[in-house]
Amino acid sequence: MRNLIRTIASGILLLTSCFSYAQQTEKLYLSGTGSDHTVNWQFFCTAGRNSGKWTTIPVPSNWEFQGFGKYNYGLDKDTVRGKESGQYKYEFKVPVSWKGKNINIVFEGSMTDTRVKLNGQLAGDIHQGSFYRFKYDISKLLKYGDTNLLEATVDKHSANTSVNAAERKGDFWIFGGIYRPVYLEAAPQQHISHVAVNGLASGQFSANVFLDNATVGSKVSAQFYTVSGVKVGAAFQAAINKGDSVVHLQGSTSSPKLWSPEFPNLYRVVFTLVSNGKAIHVVKQKFGFRTVEFREHDGIYVNNVKVKFKGVNRHTFWPTTGRAVNKNISIEDVKLIKDINMNAVRMSHYPPDEHFLDVCDSLGLFVLDELTGWHSYYDTQVGSKLVKEMITRDVNHPSIVIWDNGNEGGFNFDLDHLFGQYDIQKRPLIHPWAIYKGINTQHYINYDYGTATNLHGHDVTFPTEFLHGLYDGGAGAGLDDFWELMWHTPLSAGGFIWAFLDEDVVRTDKNGELDSDGDHAPDGIVGPYREKEGSYYAIKEIWCPVHMEPREVTPAFDGKIRMENRYLYTNIKQCSFTYKLAGFDNPYHKTAVTAKSGPIASPDIAPGQFGYLQMQLPLGWQNYDVLYVTAYDVTHHELFTWSYPLSNNNKVTKQMISTAGTAKPVIKETDSLYKVRANGVEVEFNRNSGLLMSVKNPKGNIPFNNGPVLAEGWEKTGFQKLSYHYDNDSLVVEATFEKKANEAQLKWTIFPSGWVKLTVKYWPIGEEGNLLGVSFSYPEKDVKGVTYLGDGPYRVWKNRMKGTQIGIWDKTYNNTITGQPNLEYPEFKGYYSNLYWMKLNTTAQPITIICDNRDVFMRLFTPANPKKVYNTAPAFPSGDISFMNGISPIGTKSQKPEKLGPQGMPNKYFDYYKDIDMALSITLYFDFSGK
Repeated sequence: MRNLIRTIASGILLLTSCFSYAQQTEKLYLSGTGSDHTVNWQFFCTAGRNSGKWTTIPVPSNWEFQGFGKYNYGLDKDTVRGKESGQYKYEFKVPVSWKGKNINIVFEGSMTDTRVKLNGQLAGDIHQGSFYRFKYDISKLLKYGDTNLLEATVDKHSANTSVNAAERKGDFWIFGGIYRPVYLEAAPQQHISHVAVNGLASGQFSANVFLDNATVGSKVSAQFYTVSGVKVGAAFQAAINKGDSVVHLQGSTSSPKLWSPEFPNLYRVVFTLVSNGKAIHVVKQKFGFRTVEFREHDGIYVNNVKVKFKGVNRHTFWPTTGRAVNKNISIEDVKLIKDINMNAVRMSHYPPDEHFLDVCDSLGLFVLDELTGWHSYYDTQVGSKLVKEMITRDVNHPSIVIWDNGNEGGFNFDLDHLFGQYDIQKRPLIHPWAIYKGINTQHYINYDYGTATNLHGHDVTFPTEFLHGLYDGGAGAGLDDFWELMWHTPLSAGGFIWAFLDEDVVRTDKNGELDSDGDHAPDGIVGPYREKEGSYYAIKEIWCPVHMEPREVTPAFDGKIRMENRYLYTNIKQCSFTYKLAGFDNPYHKTAVTAKSGPIASPDIAPGQFGYLQMQLPLGWQNYDVLYVTAYDVTHHELFTWSYPLSNNNKVTKQMISTAGTAKPVIKETDSLYKVRANGVEVEFNRNSGLLMSVKNPKGNIPFNNGPVLAEGWEKTGFQKLSYHYDNDSLVVEATFEKKANEAQLKWTIFPSGWVKLTVKYWPIGEEGNLLGVSFSYPEKDVKGVTYLGDGPYRVWKNRMKGTQIGIWDKTYNNTITGQPNLEYPEFKGYYSNLYWMKLNTTAQPITIICDNRDVFMRLFTPANPKKVYNTAPAFPSGDISFMNGISPIGTKSQKPEKLGPQGMPNKYFDYYKDIDMALSITLYFDFSGK
């Protein structure tokens, strides 16, 4: 459509032309078109901030963000119940040429009870329900060519108890105001009011065309087009008989391009109302050919393919405008959701703006569209009207494959039949959180839940909420276990993570601070401004449709990696791949190799099948440090980049350390200390524990000390004594332990260069433990950041290891609490996997530490916690800087980590004989020179 925008009076005229000829529906926008384009109306707020006076407000908007009324999070916190209302006035003109046309005023969304007057007369009944398009015929109330007065009164709290229960007691922010566009529609007296279409994967097509004032003997014709305007097939038509208000059309086309999230092919059908050989009215509608069906005890099929939904729950939200958004936000959100390799989105817990559905249609996402209800539901009288409004607006979107009747007990069963009555496509209906007609949508199930239910039952398992992402818990944590179980369970239809974004509002009553209502709204994979959290990248890898099997890349690597095609409709040969070989600099050595990259041939692997990616790597590839492999989808959008280390820790260590010096280290003994000096570096060890107590160089003290302390069992090390001896020119300070004690070895080696080596070997107490490793102390206040070679840039948990890449990462210190207002990502504090080396950047002297073991985690301090942590505050060892063989998992708001799958269990390790060669081991090299 081509939009012609003209300013008329103080409003905006948008003429939407179906074609260049006259039979068209015209729109006159009285408001702006979205939060990025608004029009000021006169406004009076009855309670709260800035109440009791006439002023102006932008429309569309939620009035709280404009400085009026009171902010309310749901859960029945509305303390000004029944008192806070907004009164709107707006003057506008309509063209004289519109006289004789059928004219509706349309509200896309208004919170909550809305009474509309035009020129002092009621336009119709009060509308109740916040998230639905409603309209009034105002043809007889308008003054054509003259000034008209629109008055709207919006009550924030509904006079209908069930509306408040379904909407305003929900677990989400609740607002007031006209927050979606308002406009006029002008059509001929004889016109098509709306259409409902159904294009099947077979090419068969049917439509219900709803008519107003159509005369007997008229007809409706239809013609398919591509979205670029190319005619497809022949036209088809149906006659209008006496009393017809709906005409049913049927047509077909051969071999249509089908709609799916992977190939969102769209068509346009043009309907023409013809009377006495003259075209009276034309309506065009985008749609997609696709078939949706639920097969009991089997699955949900789209285009005869069983679907695994990789989905997320999304609120319509922006922190500075609330529920008032715009199409650019919809585009950004859909692109982000698809970038995480998701194929589905659930509308929680209300129908979204239509432009969001338009974007899902065009870019490709499965959609679950939802009638509002959260533990409570609309009564049958109001609910019946709202179901009709929702489906009338949304029925033609091919992205919508399932309807939701409420959420978590907010089901009015008397409304169920209406979904089938109004939906020409007869899409499946679910009750999220319940078992309904063979689909089990229970929320927050444990990994191994129940007998004869969920993944161990007979119904199709389809959790519409799982892995609650409060703070940094859930979402990506536990997903690897859940998804492998879901993928390999035939009765699983996938599921929907809670939730896409943190709902933080900018409080105009609190100097613009971000407010998530405590622990109620910081549940997102992304922040309120779409900041990417660590789970974003974990999900991106886990849900990547190109599934790479784990493997080691050794010098004997033949360039072949086994993979599985986890697409639904795409052959891997339609994707593309590249490789990149790179070397890594370090603080002492510049890489001698130049990065090389190249394409990889795409293998022919059908959906659901296995095959091999075969790389043709150049000669000498073994001389590089890392191999990156990147997969791209059919649009050349990056699916994921995997990294394969080529250099082991020992090779990197040898490149970095320097042991030679001009003189042997010198040791001095006191009652409690060994004091050692080498090449200007002075270190002291406690003779009663073997711990490093102090470090000094010619530039001054380095406050790195009190280690290595075992993360668990430090009080039972079995330490007996500390002794020393020389090994050639190096000094060895070594501890002796009781036989079969918790600690097996603690050895310090001080080289003539001043470098210090630490070797620790130990066993956990018992067979399991969350924390396996050693810690040191360093004052957090002196840390500016860290540069390290390892996996990053995001931290990991034991049950969220994916989504990182090996590289050199330079991280600046922050004290971010995930989901809290200080939004600096990636977070600084936490665990980082696969450490090679780190350089701690401080306000004084840097410290460089090299790790000569595989699979060691670097721990940087202990993240601060919010007030309520639930299961999202994993254990950390004492001390400040740690080197770990095993770290802790993280849980969700409602589940402990061990309930989320095997990766959430404590670390398991058992060596009955306490064989020192089987003990856990960490070898570190320290450069205390201050360089």
